[in-house]
Amino acid sequence: MARAEDPPARPARTRARSTTAKPAAATPAAEKAAAAPAADAVTPGMRIAAAWSWRILVVAGALALLCFLVVQLRYVAIPFFVGVLLAALLVPFSNWLQRKGWPKWLAVTVNELALISVVAGLITIIVFQVRRGWPSLVEQTIARWGELTAYLAAPPFELQLDDINAYFDALFRAISEDTSALIENALDVASVGGHILAGLVLALFTTLFLLIDGRPIWTWVTRLFPERAQAAVRGAGEAGWITLTTFVKVQIMVAAIDAVGIGLGAFLLGAFTGREFPLVIPIAILVFLASFVPVVGAIVSGAMAVFVALVFFGPVEAVVMLGIVILVQQVEGHILQPLLVGAVVKVHPLAVVLAVATGGYVAGIAGALFAVPLVATLNVMVGYIARGEWRTNPHPTVDDVTTPISVPKRGKRAR
Repeated sequence: MARAEDPPARPARTRARSTTAKPAAATPAAEKAAAAPAADAVTPGMRIAAAWSWRILVVAGALALLCFLVVQLRYVAIPFFVGVLLAALLVPFSNWLQRKGWPKWLAVTVNELALISVVAGLITIIVFQVRRGWPSLVEQTIARWGELTAYLAAPPFELQLDDINAYFDALFRAISEDTSALIENALDVASVGGHILAGLVLALFTTLFLLIDGRPIWTWVTRLFPERAQAAVRGAGEAGWITLTTFVKVQIMVAAIDAVGIGLGAFLLGAFTGREFPLVIPIAILVFLASFVPVVGAIVSGAMAVFVALVFFGPVEAVVMLGIVILVQQVEGHILQPLLVGAVVKVHPLAVVLAVATGGYVAGIAGALFAVPLVATLNVMVGYIARGEWRTNPHPTVDDVTTPISVPKRGKRAR
């Protein structure tokens, strides 16, 4: 018989049940063990793909941001790039004059004045030649257009050209009556002219300061990187600069050969027909300048030469001029480019075409102009860093950049 002072048994059981029902505190080892099956479910291939993916996204994002800034600042970026290309052409000549004992200021002054004189001379020749041949070109174009319309109106085509003429008349009337549009276009032309003038001044200043302080400027840029990476960046910059200077010199040689070939062909075509081929010098200069834009430049300059031959001479002479253009371009593409440019650029032709197309899509003519030298320079710089040449060859030379790269044998890596 239970006594009254004995404690009840039920609260004891309740305390025991509550004690056993309380969960134990989870330890870090237990949490890791619980999460291990989910991590093990990811295959090694997926882990590698994920690691590569986020790094590629970061690099692509940085490149996209850089391209966006270049496009937004194109009125500054394009003259700067032009100045870099001009400096790449003039720096070797300036250094050669200094090695001959010329003072640095005199060598830089001679280079800058020579550049201004050449640019001004080319512009003067183009303006005077075009002014002299423009009236006859317009007259001949109108005459050829009349012949074409008469030919299309005659059998077997018998096309009705009245509607087309009426459409163009209405279009020209609308343009002439819309004075606000004309004023806006005039302002746009003035704005473009101002941008071009400012760009020329900025390009000349960029060239001047790169001639004076090019190496100190690059040294300052390398100091922005961590100390462990400065040697690699410095050597990669020297390799890229050598590539750029060599590319500019070789491209000028190729462009000069194209201009002389097409210009001489046009002159001989006029001599054989007994008439003067008009605008020979402007066409040659256009071919020279357009040769710096691969693929697109050849098509535009060649089409201009064929058009002038068609307008002034006829379809037969135009076909002959087309054959001359194709011959010159084939010599360039199959002989000059592989022998001269190929040793410098070291970029596959497909990559060149894609680079020109991408540059033209992003930044128009300027993008197509800078695409190939930019890709060639970056290709050499990235390869120089990736192969670790900066450890054994901190100051590359022209032979190191332009000669084919030999793959090191296994077990003989540079330390």
